[in-house]
Amino acid sequence: MGSWIDLDTPHGRVRAWHSTPSGERAGALVVIQEIFGVNTHIRDVADRFAKEGFEVVAPSLFDPVEPNVQLDYDAAGMAHGRELVGALGIERAVDIVEAAAGQLRTGTGTSKVGVVGFCWGGSVALLANTRLGLPASSYYGARSVGFLGEPLRAPMQFHFGARDSSIPAADIQKHRDAYPDAETYVYDAGHGFNCDRRADYDAAAAALAWTRTTRFFRDALA
Repeated sequence: MGSWIDLDTPHGRVRAWHSTPSGERAGALVVIQEIFGVNTHIRDVADRFAKEGFEVVAPSLFDPVEPNVQLDYDAAGMAHGRELVGALGIERAVDIVEAAAGQLRTGTGTSKVGVVGFCWGGSVALLANTRLGLPASSYYGARSVGFLGEPLRAPMQFHFGARDSSIPAADIQKHRDAYPDAETYVYDAGHGFNCDRRADYDAAAAALAWTRTTRFFRDALA
């Protein structure tokens, strides 16, 4: 079980969910939220990675514009989350991820830090790779197409749902074409298939993606 900590960033202090493993360490991860904030789902994801041996920090990326955002998976939550994404901007999001990675390096004494992001956070995870040089796993990042011209600087993994209307097959192929050395997986599922709070949750796809993600980070952070 994790707890809240304060994280100093170039854009002020933000809260972050911190989960610490009790057994053998496998490395450290920054978990990047969806547009719904560091809600119960994202905190659960962080705690699950800690059980796999990773030290985890999940920063509340929206804190510079609105503190302690935890939105529901409904129309109102979707609309407000999109507003916050626009207000924050992608540059500040990447800066906060970099601060979280720095906190993990200082706290754990290791340089072995990766990032995993979901939805909007999946696109931020790609930029953490191309701009910060961190191994990254991106789940259904619908905003990534505009950044595919940026070269990878570390191992990269993508997860997509074949029935995700926000990421058509042509866009998935663009990822494969841009990054032929990245791991790219497509599941018979919709958008948000990893989140058991969403209508598109798919237990089988989520379990397979989880296995692939934990294996990816054990290899990339070894």
